Amino acid sequence: MINRRHIRTKVMQSVYALQQSNSDNLDKEEKFLMHSIDKMYDLYVLLLSLFMEVQDKAYNHLEIAKKKHLASTEEKKPNTKFIDNQLIKLLKESVSLSQFIEDKKLKNWKLDNEFVTVVWDLIRDSDQYKSYMSTRETSFAEDKKFIVEIFKIIIAPNDKLADYFEDQHISWVDDIPYVNTWILRSLAETKMSKPFKLGNLYKDIEDRKFVIELFRKMVLNQEKYNEEINDKTPNWDSDRIADVDLILIKMAITEFLYFPSIPSRVSINEYIEIAKDYSSRKSSFFVNGVLDKILKEYTSEKRIKKIGRGLL
Repeated sequence: MINRRHIRTKVMQSVYALQQSNSDNLDKEEKFLMHSIDKMYDLYVLLLSLFMEVQDKAYNHLEIAKKKHLASTEEKKPNTKFIDNQLIKLLKESVSLSQFIEDKKLKNWKLDNEFVTVVWDLIRDSDQYKSYMSTRETSFAEDKKFIVEIFKIIIAPNDKLADYFEDQHISWVDDIPYVNTWILRSLAETKMSKPFKLGNLYKDIEDRKFVIELFRKMVLNQEKYNEEINDKTPNWDSDRIADVDLILIKMAITEFLYFPSIPSRVSINEYIEIAKDYSSRKSSFFVNGVLDKILKEYTSEKRIKKIGRGLL
């Protein structure tokens, strides 16, 4: 499930792309914004399905070994702990997961099977796998712990997979860290007693509306924000202020004025954190300082109308 901070990040990136292209086609960029968020869900499902494909690869490996002319006792009666992993079994039995893969025609691991092989080889050679396979006894708790470990240690930080995902979709390079966290949360919440079910991309309809309204209101009103920002930065030439910093400040102003249910301090804190990740080292202090001045002025002029107590 996408959260509000990642929504803000996606909007910031779309506004930046719109400005850099010198385009005035708001509808086109809005469609790309919504598409890029939808594609996040594809990435989430692809990573989940990778476990299933790796397990199938392991199964095929065992079957080939069994048929060797001089197969060893271990090869004839192999330890099937990994190919019987109960967490992966739940993923394979998930109706919502298989239906999504079918509906979206996600055939990446069939078409680019070499990445499945790379991951399987890394897992098979890992200390985690050797420890896991050192016994034939199993439990759901152990199976889940093992899958979480190999995701953290082998899959999530894999550079080849990251490069592959970046080649598949331009926006995935920024989505990977968030989706990795989403995967870990989903795995941790999975219980043996319940079928695995894909959740919703958005928490609710309000979050989806938030994407569109924040993007449109910010873009359509940003020119009138320039003068107010200039008043608060008299010692700064506008050309010296980073484009991302300006966008973040304007997005926060948009939330001050047009989103009555979002506390102003929440908006400021969110954009400070985004500035730390996407702008220069000192940007978070600059963004904080400018927004603090603007908030004080808006509050004294009673320009901010928030719903509920304590939302300023």
